[in-house]
Order: sequence, then C-alpha cells, then structure tokens
Amino acid sequence: MKKLAALLAFAAIATPLTAATTAAAGVDPLTADIDIVDAQRFAGLMKDGALPTAEVLQRGYLDGAGRGVRIFTPNRIVDAANLARVVAARQDNYRQAIRECLPQLPALRSDLRAIYLAFAGLVPERPLPAIHVVFGASNSGGTANSEAQVIGLEVVCQMGATPDKFRATMRDFFAHETVHTWQRESSPQGRLDPLLDQSLREGVADYLASLVTGQTPDARRDAWAREREAWLWQEFQRDRQALKADSKSLNKPGASPHYQRWLSNYGSAPEGWPYEAGYWIGMRIAEAYVARARDKHAAIRDLIELKDPNAILEASGYGS
Repeated sequence: MKKLAALLAFAAIATPLTAATTAAAGVDPLTADIDIVDAQRFAGLMKDGALPTAEVLQRGYLDGAGRGVRIFTPNRIVDAANLARVVAARQDNYRQAIRECLPQLPALRSDLRAIYLAFAGLVPERPLPAIHVVFGASNSGGTANSEAQVIGLEVVCQMGATPDKFRATMRDFFAHETVHTWQRESSPQGRLDPLLDQSLREGVADYLASLVTGQTPDARRDAWAREREAWLWQEFQRDRQALKADSKSLNKPGASPHYQRWLSNYGSAPEGWPYEAGYWIGMRIAEAYVARARDKHAAIRDLIELKDPNAILEASGYGS
C-alpha cells in the first residue's frame, strides 16, 4: 500500500490528467471501466440450469460479440463447437464463475482506476488499455494486444476461491496484462535466448504489477523460490544454455522440456514446484536491474522495450 500511495502522489504532482494527457494515454484512468457485456451475455445462456449448444453459443455469444471475445476466439475459444464441448465438460466451473465472480466485477472498478492512476505516474507515456472480461474455453486466464487486455473469467475465478483472493487475483491481472499491451514481439537477440527472453517478459510484467498494486504476485511461489534462489538460478541457467544450444528447439521453444520447466506449465509444473517459476526469475532480474540503475524511470522503459535480454541480465548483476 505504501508503494501504491507514493505512486499515486507522484501521478497527482507530476502528471496532471489534462485532456491532452489522457488522449495520449489511451483509457482515462479516472473513468476506466471493466467491460462485462459479453460475459453477461454468456451468463444469460446458462440461466436456469441451461447447457448451451454450439448453435446457441454461436447465435447468442459469438455472433455480434465485442472486441474481447473477438480477441479471445482465434487461439482460445476457437469456435462454437469447441466452446460447447468445454462448457459441457466443465459446467460447474462456468456456473461458479457466473454465480460467484461475475457479480463482484463492478466493485473492482475502483481497484482498476487506482492501478491505472499508479501506471499514469510511473510510465505516463504509455497508453492504458481497455479491459474486457469474457468467458473462454478454460484454457487461458488472459491475453493482451496493443489496445486491450482480455480476462477469461472461468479460469481466473478458479484461482481466487474467496472474494478477497478473487480481488487480489484480478488486481494482479489488471496490472500484469497492462504491461503486456506495451510489449512488442521478441527482438532478434531475444529469439536466440527464448527462456531468458520470455521469463523477462513475464517477470517485468509481474515486477511492474507489484509496484502499482503493492502486492507480491503469487506470494506462495515467491516464498518457495526465495528459500532456494541460488539453486533455482543454477537450474535456470542450465536449461537456458541447453535450449540455446538446440537449434531445433529454438524454432519451437515452447515444446522443449527445458522451457516447460519454467513457463507455460499451469497445472503441469515439475513435481514440488509452483507453476511458472520463470516469471519469478524474470521478476528478480528486473528488480535487480532497476535497483542498480541511476535513472530508474529509464530502466523501467528499458525493461518494457526489452531490446536485448542478455544485456539486461548482465547490467542487473543478478546471479553474479
């Protein structure tokens, strides 16, 4: 909370929200809202115990959908038939999200605005994205492009079993996914070092989220990792070098076991590990980089742009 209060104070002093400023910043943090229109449309299709067919989902949800569903469709929802199969198989999850989490979203508007005000002070030159909450095919908690972030409610609701946990989870998503809207495709240097590159991309998002929310992303993972940080870094370096040395894996790094130990392993992390440990490694490198920098705002811009992941690592001094 102290971090957030300080950032809000800086935003009020250094970045007055004039019409010109808010126009350059995309969404106005003072009026930012959570678009739940499509989520409500989906919920209506499951009213009174109904189980929607592919035809019903196509007509009542996918046809005429807003931007959030359109962003979520190609690689997540896929099509009405796929969505109908997943909903039928996991209908309890969807009904829980409709019953318990969807009604909580309007009350989180103030959290979103506080986070956006903090970002307006931290990185005033960056546009703030629109927020859409939708129902997907239970395969993604969220994604982002340059204009919007989209949150899959049936997944996120499972991460927060209580109202307090759901609120904390949503705050993390608001902040983390916003950073992804500012990041661009991996640089040539990043593509040659995919484990470091992707861990930094996710870790930078977690690091900046921690600044504007005042909370540590995934406190359980953080506690687990800090107890074994030196060993964890050795393991990361071993997998990183193995992946870099495998030309075939560089073409499809996500398929490599060296990559999957650290990333893209929600529900399938190594035994005894938290999921997505690479996020934590990336966050620690980002923290070290900013701590060493004389101009910390410039350092944060470097982290968002991520032109050369290895240069960031070397300058951070992490692990040395």
